[in-house]
Amino acid sequence: MEWHKVEPINSPRIYEEIVRQIRTLISEGKLKSGDRLPPERDLAERFRVSRASVREALRALGSMGLIEIRLGEGTFVREISVDSLIEPLALVILTQREAVGELFEARRLLEPPIAGLAARRSTKEEIQEMERILEEQRSHQDHLRILEAIRGRRAAAARRAMLDHVVAVETLVMGRQQNARKLNAAKKPRR
Repeated sequence: MEWHKVEPINSPRIYEEIVRQIRTLISEGKLKSGDRLPPERDLAERFRVSRASVREALRALGSMGLIEIRLGEGTFVREISVDSLIEPLALVILTQREAVGELFEARRLLEPPIAGLAARRSTKEEIQEMERILEEQRSHQDHLRILEAIRGRRAAAARRAMLDHVVAVETLVMGRQQNARKLNAAKKPRR
């Protein structure tokens, strides 16, 4: 059976490197939902590691929800569900609140001026492309407000709509009390 090229493992935590390489194959689309992985023995030969290391890596991948081990059938790449993507993100948000807060602070500083520039500089074709993307996504009302301001060449309205959107998303993610202060500070006029 022909399989993807993998690198031999030279790491003290061998199973983690196996996990990393298989996750990369999945994220790059080289392994797709329903694809069957080679047997443990073959994986061990390809990675030049012990079967115990392969077994440990497969258990880790299984607990991440990336693969499914079916007794008597083999190991298969699972369909990636929204839940399997959201749970790790939610864990990061809970454990890294300060870093996530800093990310939103950067978004509040960068994205509103970018929306203002788009209102002043975007071409008819670029606006049509934004419309197409938003229609495809069945987009959020905030996105439509931003696009309307850009389409109308209203830079201040585009900046305001983008800021409102970023603050709304931040409030949803980080909590309401913390963001009420930031929103009030952001709304104060600049001199």
